[in-house]
Amino acid sequence: MVKAALEMRAKQHLALTPRLQQSVKLLQLSATEFAQEMQEALASNPFLEEVEQEAGAQPDAARTGDIAISADRDGAAADHTPADDAPLETTTSAIETDPTLAASEDFPTDFSTYYSHGGAHHGDGEDSDIGEWVHSTPSLREHLHQELRSYRLSERDCLLAQTLIEALDDDGYLRQLLSELMPLAPVEPPPTEKEMQIALALVQSLDPPGVAARDLAECLRLQIEARPADTEAEERIQEIAQDIVRSHLPRLAKRELTQMRRALACTEEELRDACALIRMLDPRPGLRFSQAHAGYIVPDVIVTKIKGKWIALTNPAVAPCARVNKVYAELFAQTRGHNRTPLAHQLQEARWLIRNAQQRFATIQRVAEAIVAHQKHFLEYGEVAMKPLVLRDVAEELGLHESTISRATGNKYMATPRGIFEFKYFFSRQLATDTGGACSAASVRALLKEMIEAEDSDAPLSDVSLAKMLAEQGVIVARRTVAKYRGLMRIAPAEMRRQV
Repeated sequence: MVKAALEMRAKQHLALTPRLQQSVKLLQLSATEFAQEMQEALASNPFLEEVEQEAGAQPDAARTGDIAISADRDGAAADHTPADDAPLETTTSAIETDPTLAASEDFPTDFSTYYSHGGAHHGDGEDSDIGEWVHSTPSLREHLHQELRSYRLSERDCLLAQTLIEALDDDGYLRQLLSELMPLAPVEPPPTEKEMQIALALVQSLDPPGVAARDLAECLRLQIEARPADTEAEERIQEIAQDIVRSHLPRLAKRELTQMRRALACTEEELRDACALIRMLDPRPGLRFSQAHAGYIVPDVIVTKIKGKWIALTNPAVAPCARVNKVYAELFAQTRGHNRTPLAHQLQEARWLIRNAQQRFATIQRVAEAIVAHQKHFLEYGEVAMKPLVLRDVAEELGLHESTISRATGNKYMATPRGIFEFKYFFSRQLATDTGGACSAASVRALLKEMIEAEDSDAPLSDVSLAKMLAEQGVIVARRTVAKYRGLMRIAPAEMRRQV
């Protein structure tokens, strides 16, 4: 017989307080996600208010300073636990430590305008509409429907062609069977297979050439047929290209030129011209009409060189000024039983959010300064001078945990004179050299790219040759490592890079 019994056990486990959970969440957000989080908090919390930056204000850490000042002024520490009273990690602004930087001609006084206009003020007025600068590109289907209107067709033929156009994929291919599309045509009686074939031929004759193809070979064939041939030599080249597309595409991909020339019974020059013609064709003709949705990257830190020193400053555009509304907080404190109402919880959340936002920017600033200090040679000379760096190095230097550094570098971007890079881009593993030193994997990839760009197109370098050339420069890497880095850079193998 089973007896029920009660048993008590004591165990210890770590638990994150609500404030610490919020701090971790804010740190791992990107600049855009953080701005959205702040806007949602401003809209939902009555104790928060946004402070607009005055025109001509200094674009340094003063914006995040507003957050710290407002928290102290409103007595945020009064209701905090002892952990809340711990000193925050703060970063002194470069302008505060060196007032001469603010007067330097090299120092941009408005980072948001300076960055968005490449360092130049274009003086756009407030009435300028960005919509005037946007060019509306029709989609592939809209373009084909417009092309179809120029033909004098019966209503039935037009509906069949429109059915095929609507069935096209974004790259212009028709991947559905005609038998599957026949019941979908809005015509009575249902179309026959011959009618669908005629409608397909009509759609394939529209611009751009190659649209409505069922496979790659048909797409290339349609484009070759659409090209004019003014001479007999051009007709001969097109015939050879048609034969290659029809029967020898796998051999062309493998660069089996000798076998192709024998099978096609053509000269080496004719084969070279035919292959050049095929390379000029578009394998996805519909993609040129696809609406490209721009993905904007807002840098969290801007790196600039001032008086010979590389300095990383927080981008003021990503640090919205927010503070606790002093009037509301004082009025609420005067009410009876204010500590036991839902508004008390919102006031506490507002204070936590402000202090955690300050902590977020302070941590990102410190990590950015450490990265710039380690990778200053990259800023000077480029990717070849990249030094090996891992999260542990920065964590030990700043006295933080590796997980904190990982969150502070994920989805964070740095604007430098060499472009915009994610923080994680500057972390590259270490490779040994024959002198006992070390170099970064990023610098090895840069060397490989330079070697491949300088190679003879008729005799491209193999992975073994590239590994030997790196060894001659003191970098010891295996052939499989070279192949791995070459693949990461999306560079084809040597046999695929050989000029046809």
